[in-house]
Amino acid sequence: MTLILKSRMIFLPLILCVVSVAPMVVRAQEDGTNGPPKVLVVIREMTKPGRGGMMHEKSEGAFAQTLKANHVAFHYFAMTSMSGPDRALFLAGYPSLAAWETANKAMYGNAATAGVLDRANVADGDLLAESSESVWLLRRDMSMNSHGLMGDRYMQISQYRVKPGHVAEWEKLVKMVKEGYAKGVPEAAWDMFEERYGANGNAYIVVTPLKALGEVDGMLGSGKAFADAMGQEGMKKMGELEAECVASWQMNLFSFNPRMSNPPESWVKAEPDFWKAKEAPAKKVEAKPAQ
Repeated sequence: MTLILKSRMIFLPLILCVVSVAPMVVRAQEDGTNGPPKVLVVIREMTKPGRGGMMHEKSEGAFAQTLKANHVAFHYFAMTSMSGPDRALFLAGYPSLAAWETANKAMYGNAATAGVLDRANVADGDLLAESSESVWLLRRDMSMNSHGLMGDRYMQISQYRVKPGHVAEWEKLVKMVKEGYAKGVPEAAWDMFEERYGANGNAYIVVTPLKALGEVDGMLGSGKAFADAMGQEGMKKMGELEAECVASWQMNLFSFNPRMSNPPESWVKAEPDFWKAKEAPAKKVEAKPAQ
């Protein structure tokens, strides 16, 4: 479920985080589209000191290999942190909450497979200090130039917490940002999601996948074109709105990890050298009906 002006504009991270031609890549599982999902489920795992890296990768790889070996239609993309605390994110996209329910049933609908997955979860849990899950809904009205794109290797995610009672100001601020980019940097693209279920609420994430980290350099260079399009008064107004509505923000970089992921077969076929994890095949379990 991703911000080079000299003025003091706190909303600057919102500007810098969205200047990219690479939008959200997590496709919906059932509708066959190559665009952003309507529902984004994010599992966040914080590893214990010294228990990340290859140890966590091996544990998660066993889980993914079990799903593949048993043809379980539960797909997700894993990323590991390049900034901030040591953690992993697992992203799964769906066209609806009902489709998410169907995917969960596919994963645990067979008793034998569910038992193997439970044991894998126990082993993985020994490595974790913290785990959480959140559900985000796509805000098309706050996104720009959304379309699917393969070949990404990194992701920049910016999260914003909006002050209670100030959602209207936030929506106005994002609208102004979109208008500024439409005028000054029309090729800009991003996807924004609003938290539906999670810890604190009133949160939004801007997701920007990247083919290479050099794309971030291009983001930094587009600030002047945006400021010129908005003008001095427009920039001032956005600063005022940001001060009214944004309680906090953070921005981090992540890298995709194919050995911890279970992508759709179409992605594996398109980029086998990247997505096909070099791991020993998991043992297929005997199919038994759920009790």
